[in-house]
Amino acid sequence: MSAQVERAGRRPYARRRMLSRLFPGLLALALAACAPQPRPAPLPSAETAAGIATYEPQWGQRVRPVASATGPAVVSAADPRAAEAGALMLAKGGTAADAAVATMIALTVVEGQASGIGGGAFLVWHDPATGELVTLDGRERAPASATPDRFLKPDGTPMSFREAVPGGRSVGVPGVVRLAAEMHRRWGRLPWAELFQPAIAMARDGIIISERFARFATFRADLLAASPAAAAVFLGPDGRPWPEGHLLRQPDLAATLETIARDGPDAFYTGPIAAAISSAVATAFANPAVLTAEDLAAYQVTERPPLCGRYRGRRICSMGPPSAGGIALLQILGQLERFDLAARGPDDPIAWHLIAESMRLAFADREAWTGDADFAPVPVAGLLAPDYIARRSALIRPDRAMPAVTAGTPDGERPRAMRRLADVPATSHLVAADSAGRLANVTSTIEAPFGSGLLVGGFFLNNELTDFDFSPTRDGRPALNRVEGGKRPRSSMTPTLVFAPDGRLEAAVGAAGGATIIAQVARAVIAMIDWGMPVDQALAVPGIMADRRGIRYEAGSRLEGMAATWKALGHQVEPATLPLKANAVARAGSGWIGAADPRSEGAAIAAPLAGAGASQPRGGGA
Repeated sequence: MSAQVERAGRRPYARRRMLSRLFPGLLALALAACAPQPRPAPLPSAETAAGIATYEPQWGQRVRPVASATGPAVVSAADPRAAEAGALMLAKGGTAADAAVATMIALTVVEGQASGIGGGAFLVWHDPATGELVTLDGRERAPASATPDRFLKPDGTPMSFREAVPGGRSVGVPGVVRLAAEMHRRWGRLPWAELFQPAIAMARDGIIISERFARFATFRADLLAASPAAAAVFLGPDGRPWPEGHLLRQPDLAATLETIARDGPDAFYTGPIAAAISSAVATAFANPAVLTAEDLAAYQVTERPPLCGRYRGRRICSMGPPSAGGIALLQILGQLERFDLAARGPDDPIAWHLIAESMRLAFADREAWTGDADFAPVPVAGLLAPDYIARRSALIRPDRAMPAVTAGTPDGERPRAMRRLADVPATSHLVAADSAGRLANVTSTIEAPFGSGLLVGGFFLNNELTDFDFSPTRDGRPALNRVEGGKRPRSSMTPTLVFAPDGRLEAAVGAAGGATIIAQVARAVIAMIDWGMPVDQALAVPGIMADRRGIRYEAGSRLEGMAATWKALGHQVEPATLPLKANAVARAGSGWIGAADPRSEGAAIAAPLAGAGASQPRGGGA
C-alpha cells in the first residue's frame, strides 16, 4: 500500500481532543446497574497479546483514540459509548444480535441527532453455522392518510426541503424498536430489559456532549429553538446549544427507555408513548399533520430478499428496496469489473475517474428507478442484469468523462426524469460480530440532523418522509417514489457483507451520510478487494462523491493532487467537506478486527464473549 494513504490513527476534526474530554468519571456507578453479574476479566493488553485490544467498559470515562480493535468479538459503532454498550452485551454472553440492539438503543442517547428509536433502520444478518442470510426492513412508513400531494404548497408547487423538514408533515412511523424486537426474538440470548441498561444509565446520569454533537446542535440551533421540548433539553439559559464538554442529562429519555425495557416493544407502539407521538405530530410547531395511534400499532418489520451479486470472485450482499443502496453498489462494482483497478492502485487519478464515472451512472438510475417495491414496479432484475450492466459500463472511457449522464432503460422501460439528491450528513452505522461468527450489520437514521425537531419522551422523531419525491409525477406519469399511505421512502442506506470465494464471510461495512453512503461503501469494498487494504486502512482512504453534479472530493486529502487530471478529462470538480462516517469489521484469523472511519467519532471495541458459542440463541422476544 502507498505510504500516502491516510492511516487510521489520524484524527481530523479535533477527535483526539474530544475523546480526551469524554466523561470525567460521573458514570462509574452505571456499570453496577448494567452488570448484575461480575465483570469479566479483561483480555490481555496489546503488549502481551498483539492485536487484542483490552476490554474495560468505562461508559465514556476513558475512550481510547483508536480506529480499530481486534478480538474474538467486536462492535464498531458511530460513537464509542454506544460501542461499549454492545461490547458489554458480548462480554455477558450475548449474541451479535444482543450487542447490536444494545448499541442501537445507546445511539439514541449519545448520537440522538443522527439516529434513535424515533427513526428507522435496515439490518443484514448472517450466521455461518446455519448459512442464514437475512435482511430486515425497519424503515419508517408514511401514515395511512398520506397522499401524493403531501409536500405540495397551495399553489401546486413542491415545498423546498428546508420548508418540509420541520414539524409533523415529515414524520414517518418509526421502525427501530420493532426491528430491535425482531432481532432479539430471532437471535437474542440475553433478557430484553438487560439490553437497555447501558442506554438508561447514560440518559439518566448524563453524557458529555461531543464535538460532533455540539457542531450539529449549532448548525440546527434554529430547529431546536423552534421546538419547546427540544429547547428545554438541548439549549442553555442563553438560548444557545450546550457546548462540547457539557454534561447532558436526559431524564425523559431514561424514563421512556425504562418503560420499553420493562413492558416490551408494544409499549412504544401503543399506550402513552404512542399517544404522545401522535399528539406531537398533530400539534407540531410547524407543518402539523396526522399520524394516528392506528398507524403506530400497525407497524411491522418486513423481511426482504437479500440483494447479492459478484465482484472479482467475491459475493457481495446488501439491502434491496426500499433501499436503493444495494442496487447502486452492485451496479458501481459491476460496471468497474472490466477495468484493472488493482494494477492502477489508489494513487492513480484514472482509477478514481473510472470509479466516479461508474458512480454517476448508478446514481442516475437510482434517482429514476428506485423506491418501495411494495408500491412501485422497481426493475431490480433489469437494473442488475449482466447485459444491462455491460451496456452501462461500455459508456465509461478511461480517456474522457461522459459529457452528460442519464438514467438507463432496463427491461426496455421508458426513460424517466431524475431529481437532484441531497447529502444529509446524519444517520448512524454499527456492526456487531460475536465469537461464533454471527454478525449484525445495521444502518439506522432519523434522516436530517435532529430529524423533524419534534422531541417526544426525550427522543427525536424522524423527518424521513422528505426522502419521498415531493412532486407526485414525472413526465406525466406517477413518480415511483411519490408519497403514499403505508409506503416506505427510498433510502441510500447500504449495510453490506463481503463473502470470500470459498463462501466464508470476509467483511461487513456500512456508512452514514445521505447519498454519500453508497459512495463510501463502494470505496471501502474497492480498497479491500482491489487494493488489498486491511479494513481500517480501507475506511481511511480519501473519499469522493460523483453524480450529475460532477466529482466532489475530500478537501485537504491527497486527492487534491488529482483534481487537475479530472478537470482535463472533462469532469466538474469541487473540493468538499464530505460527511464521511463508516464502520466495518473483517475476519482476522479466528476472530475479528473492527474499524471506524478516522474522520468520525466512531470506534471499534473488542470484547471477550463468555461461553462463546456454547449454545444457540434462545430468542423469545421481549
